[in-house]
Amino acid sequence: MRTKNSEYRIGGVSCEALAEKMGTPLQIFDQEKIENRLQEYQTYFKSHRFETGVIYASKAFLCKAMLELLEEQNFCLDVVSGGELHCAKTSSFTMSRIFFHGNNKSQAELEQALEYGVGTVVLDNPEETELLISLAEEKRKRIDVLIRINPGIEAHTHKYIMTAHLDSKFGISIRKKEEIVNMIRSIEKSAFVNFEGIHAHIGSQIFDVQAFREEVRILAEFAEVLEKEDGIPVHTFDLGGGFAATYTAEDSPIPIQEACRAVLKACEEEADKRDLTLRRVFIEPGRSLIAEAGSTLYRIGFQKDTESKHYIFIDGGMADNIRPTLYQAKYNCDNISRLNEAKTVWTTVAGKCCESGDILIEDILLPPCENGDLLLVYTTGAYGYSMASNYNRLPRPAAVFVKNGNARCVLRRETFQDLEALECSDPVEI
Repeated sequence: MRTKNSEYRIGGVSCEALAEKMGTPLQIFDQEKIENRLQEYQTYFKSHRFETGVIYASKAFLCKAMLELLEEQNFCLDVVSGGELHCAKTSSFTMSRIFFHGNNKSQAELEQALEYGVGTVVLDNPEETELLISLAEEKRKRIDVLIRINPGIEAHTHKYIMTAHLDSKFGISIRKKEEIVNMIRSIEKSAFVNFEGIHAHIGSQIFDVQAFREEVRILAEFAEVLEKEDGIPVHTFDLGGGFAATYTAEDSPIPIQEACRAVLKACEEEADKRDLTLRRVFIEPGRSLIAEAGSTLYRIGFQKDTESKHYIFIDGGMADNIRPTLYQAKYNCDNISRLNEAKTVWTTVAGKCCESGDILIEDILLPPCENGDLLLVYTTGAYGYSMASNYNRLPRPAAVFVKNGNARCVLRRETFQDLEALECSDPVEI
């Protein structure tokens, strides 16, 4: 990002011009930033010992334009629903590089995965295991599987994005070894389902590399027990994601090169130490890959002073970014219409949704703002658009990719007509 002639530019494109042409709120993605981060992961997540793979966690942000970039750089893809799977299929993404996650996949979704030729299903529980085996044998479709394990690590993050503690809704506690072994024994009896290894995900927005080392150690200990006590080879570790992004000056993410090196070194050392049959190691970055490449552009409307706060109201809010309301996420922003003016006013940025909790940023220094100014909120590329809703019947914003002075709309703005399209009065025969 840079300024030119007092205009704020992303990817060489004027944000003011984008606002005039596309309207606001507007999600803007710097395509070159995405491509550079994809290349970083592909470059640094390499091992002399293992086959390695980088799986993009598509829940962070998904559209066909994003899938095209992933396909170009031979990324794998993590999906968690039939909708995400359908998006990948209709974009011609390579189905064998898809990992299908989720704690409550429906029968229809599992059938969809088998029909589409998905490479790997990550099993969450014994019931799902039996259902997938039955469907695979019925359809005579082969599929690889991993089993999601809860290693009991509570990474220092918000409880809503902390996923590997022993009471998590995801996966099976590492303490339930007998249950896990029984799942694997059922898989081994199938001619169509192949057990490859184990998966874990210890949380999101993790700043301490030691958390990942500890995850590897615990999984390696468990794999050693499976191999030596039960004769079950564990060929694959999928270590999930959790790599952090920079939202405010308080954040210090682990550099990608350092994170990749630490994870792989831990795997290499543990595999050697325990004489494991480990062959493949995967990670699943989502937020760290897309978050900082995205920004959201808003138009400032009215303002308000209370006894202790100065509010500016924007033309979006929790409908296009629910993270501050959901788990007190913090963001940084600028009034890009007044880049050269001193920041002298403590300001709270509030949305237009009919909720008192619709506060995007609380207490940030900005210059005096005026109705019609443009506010740019940084690092909204992950879990902004993907968690957007039509609360208050607000249409979801458009999204554009920008690069080398060119812009292309990759998700058009919803219209009132789009919202009406689902309305019907069809009789239901019972």
